[in-house]
Amino acid sequence: MYLTHLECPGCGREHDADVPQNLCDCGSPLLARYDLATVAGVLQPERFGLRPATLWRYRELLPVADPAHVTTLGEGWTPMLRAPTYGARIGVDELLVKDEGLTPTGSFKARGAAVGVSRARELGIRRIAMPTNGNAGAAWATYAARAGLDAIIAMPVDAPSICRRECVAAGADLRLVDGLIGDAGRQIAALVAASAGTIFDAGTLREPYRLEGKKTMGYEIVEQLGWQVPDVIIYPTGGGVGLIGIHKALGELRELGWIEDRLPRLVAVQSTGCAPIVRAFAAGEDRADPWPDAHTVAFGITVPAPLGDQLILAALRASAGTAIAVDDAEILADLRDFAAREGLLLCPEGAACLTAARKLRAGGWIRAGERVVVLNTGAGVKYPDTVDVSDVPVLPS
Repeated sequence: MYLTHLECPGCGREHDADVPQNLCDCGSPLLARYDLATVAGVLQPERFGLRPATLWRYRELLPVADPAHVTTLGEGWTPMLRAPTYGARIGVDELLVKDEGLTPTGSFKARGAAVGVSRARELGIRRIAMPTNGNAGAAWATYAARAGLDAIIAMPVDAPSICRRECVAAGADLRLVDGLIGDAGRQIAALVAASAGTIFDAGTLREPYRLEGKKTMGYEIVEQLGWQVPDVIIYPTGGGVGLIGIHKALGELRELGWIEDRLPRLVAVQSTGCAPIVRAFAAGEDRADPWPDAHTVAFGITVPAPLGDQLILAALRASAGTAIAVDDAEILADLRDFAAREGLLLCPEGAACLTAARKLRAGGWIRAGERVVVLNTGAGVKYPDTVDVSDVPVLPS
């Protein structure tokens, strides 16, 4: 394993990667660091093509030392699909959709769960707890079951019903909260505090290894493009771990010498009903104030106060990217339009990225001829209520 230590991006302090870690004492999430110079000397990117089509093909750049602890359901290496018909309609001829809906548990959250649970198991953790908007809880409950860990999951009562069913099926201790993810987080924080160290907090960015699983989306995008980078990557942003992870992956690839200095411009997409990152980005702030009365059909990005706000904003600015908010009516319209033109039903968070791409192209921020990758972070079939069928006629028998 080439993992060397954990680093605080806030205060710069280094932490031991061989013991369970949560946040730095300064309150910042921790980032895993690797001996990339050695990796570059022993590994060439062409070797990945000879390995299994899962995220574990990048094992030298992941934090699990002993393969016996790898907990996998075949996650990763999701397809990147061209969308020529919809792309032509919005003026983006090279529009690509990275479809994370085909991962185990039906969302990109399986990437973070696979690596996070594997590393937790390796470090001797036996019980995990976390708040969730739905898909992350379902993924972590599933992978915890496969690894033989106990999982306590708290989610808003309004989260997609399929996610609570996945948690129960996986044997997790599910707790529904009448509120938002922040309310669920407070429930978990109290539980962890009272556990005398027997329950590990695996919440978003509160441990460093979920991010390592999600960064593999960045590796895959580049490898699937023949070790070239796109011009723009558009990502639905709630807690922001995927966007932070992709930015981290791109930086690692550049340090390894596997891509050139030019990096994609990153776009954080939020809903007009919950847009703390968009507001902070527009104001030139380094921190995002909590968003009051948060609500959106794209439930996965309903995060009023993301812990990783500084890392998200830093990634956007470092990549010359931007942040944009789109409204629910447009999300649902683009979801239907894309499905009718391309035959792929996106999750509402993925559809929000389409709306963003359409608006950014119309405004000139995305230029003609640019290659744009949109992340569809989950399977559309997990959100049946996004398609209204009330006006479909019922024929007599």
